[in-house]
Amino acid sequence: MKFMSAIWRRLSLALLTVVLVASSFVLMTTPAAADTVTIKMGADNGMLKFEPSKVTIKPGDTVEWVNNKVPPHNVVFDPVKNPAKSATLAKSLSNTKLAMKPGDKITATFPADAPAGEYTYFCQPHQGAGMIGKITVQP
Repeated sequence: MKFMSAIWRRLSLALLTVVLVASSFVLMTTPAAADTVTIKMGADNGMLKFEPSKVTIKPGDTVEWVNNKVPPHNVVFDPVKNPAKSATLAKSLSNTKLAMKPGDKITATFPADAPAGEYTYFCQPHQGAGMIGKITVQP
């Protein structure tokens, strides 16, 4: 009986060790890093458009717009053309300050809880010329 008890104790200890080692790997794994997507404000050929005009990101990612051609530009999100139809969310992502020089940057980080779907944004001075972009957030 003592022999069986000793074997059972050793097996239990070995199993506990395996569980502890395996769980430490799970706890030490770092979450996926957020990405940064770059969009040009003004096409290389001088056209008034965002390039690319459509991108796909995940919640928590950052979008960086770089002033390229025919400034000034800015980035304004449409308050009704986002999945939540939230003016507050649109305002938090927008930057109405004009980027005046080539290389000037505007960034927006989408919240980790950003609703999935399509977000429409535009350049205020060039919206009438069709300078409109779309960002699709996928979980």
